[in-house]
Amino acid sequence: MVATECAYVHPAVTTLPAEAHPGRAARPSSPRVRTPPRARAAVRTPPRTPPGPPPPQPAYRLAVTDARAAISTLIYTYAERIDAGDFEGVSKLFADAVVTAEGGIECRGSDEVLAMYTGATRRYEDDGTPKSKHVTTNLIIEVDEAAGTAACRSYFTVLQAVPGQLPLQPVCAGRYRDTFVRADGGWRFASRHMIMDLVGDLSRHLLMDLPA
Repeated sequence: MVATECAYVHPAVTTLPAEAHPGRAARPSSPRVRTPPRARAAVRTPPRTPPGPPPPQPAYRLAVTDARAAISTLIYTYAERIDAGDFEGVSKLFADAVVTAEGGIECRGSDEVLAMYTGATRRYEDDGTPKSKHVTTNLIIEVDEAAGTAACRSYFTVLQAVPGQLPLQPVCAGRYRDTFVRADGGWRFASRHMIMDLVGDLSRHLLMDLPA
């Protein structure tokens, strides 16, 4: 009889090589991933404001807004008065101003402005108006509130219709270059320069030929 010695091994700790389990793939070992320590939140520094003049105060902005409204009213009042045939009212708008136009026309003060419009613009007997509509647009107003001065660039288009003589049509178009001054608590014209860009049939609107 041959005696054999057997060592007992507990099944729970028995490790078999992969070859001992046919058909079962070896389980790969996963590397251990270390989580990096939490990064400190970056502190955002507000952008530095470049040096410069302080923003306008509310009172200044209000004054500029009021100036633009008053200047717009002056420009529109001119159109209203000339279309109503109120040449005397037009001349009062330029009481302390100079009015110029291409061709060397220049008028200063109410009397000269009144004489210019009376001698150059036709009014019709039935209603005393030129039967026109002066449409003023594209106002660009620049105000120097501290100096009490302002300037405005704008477009004008004159429409006219004379029953039985001229059908409704634009008869001219151009630009105004105006300056203003603040006096006695209000704004008034300091100058107006008229530039004629487009000319149509002015035979029923003017009493004179335009300078070449």
